[in-house]
Amino acid sequence: MSILVLGTVALDSVKTPFGHKKQMLGGSAAHFSMAARLFTKVHLVAIIGKDFPKKYIDFLRGKNLELSSLITDIGKTFRWQGQYQGDLNTAITLSTELGVLSGFKPRISKEQSRISHIFLANVDPDIQRHLLKKMSSPRLVGLDSMNYWINHKRASLVRLLKDVDIYVANDQEARMLSGESNLIKAARACLSFGAKMVLIKKGEHGVLFFNDKLTFSLPAYLAERVVDPTGAGDTFAGGFMGYLAKSKKITPQAIKKALAYGTIAASFNIEDFGLRRTAVLTKEELERRITDFKKRVLF
Repeated sequence: MSILVLGTVALDSVKTPFGHKKQMLGGSAAHFSMAARLFTKVHLVAIIGKDFPKKYIDFLRGKNLELSSLITDIGKTFRWQGQYQGDLNTAITLSTELGVLSGFKPRISKEQSRISHIFLANVDPDIQRHLLKKMSSPRLVGLDSMNYWINHKRASLVRLLKDVDIYVANDQEARMLSGESNLIKAARACLSFGAKMVLIKKGEHGVLFFNDKLTFSLPAYLAERVVDPTGAGDTFAGGFMGYLAKSKKITPQAIKKALAYGTIAASFNIEDFGLRRTAVLTKEELERRITDFKKRVLF
């Protein structure tokens, strides 16, 4: 079962207490794909500029990603520059350059339009809707967003929630969109907008899951090495959606396992800058850490 992800492929510059890296391969779709590829074939839908390094395209192709819908346009590639301090929980955005992303209209093949598992990673909700309208028979649709779109395109985002199965947000975003400070009330409000499932990421404090039948909480994996959290949420979504894509049915047990796989995928992402760690991550490594995680959380 394939999965199609719409999002950004970017050039990231990140500074943390452990170093400063410039023009790294990043973006929501790229981070998502590094985890999802361990479970299923990933079709990546994004846009890059003429300035995008060929070595990064070769790298993505080498990870067996389907890149026929990765558009190259005249202009600059989307760039993000950020910094982390203290406990590394919150990114400080220093600059954002939309470049070719500002005029992005996703293009997919007829065959790709029949893919049933879709993840709309963080981009403008109007771009997400444009892509979703092209899909002929979606079975499971996940949606991510960010505070910028909640502030500037809230109506469009809320309207889109009626057409998705899973809304993925961090705790700040869930509170902002719902207007509720309590996360349980925030999740219920997001469910009332139309999403069938709400997943709230809490960073080092784990993840919460809500639907009309299940409320579930899972802690984060206890990590000794945290170098760069950039893309951890997208990596989590890749592990979560990737596992569900290979599951025959979306049962409460499958959801719980998917949450665990997403959590463990993210725990690898934070160990190094950019995609360095997840690019070499194997399914065997993932399974070993899942086994260790089960021992830590079972009582």
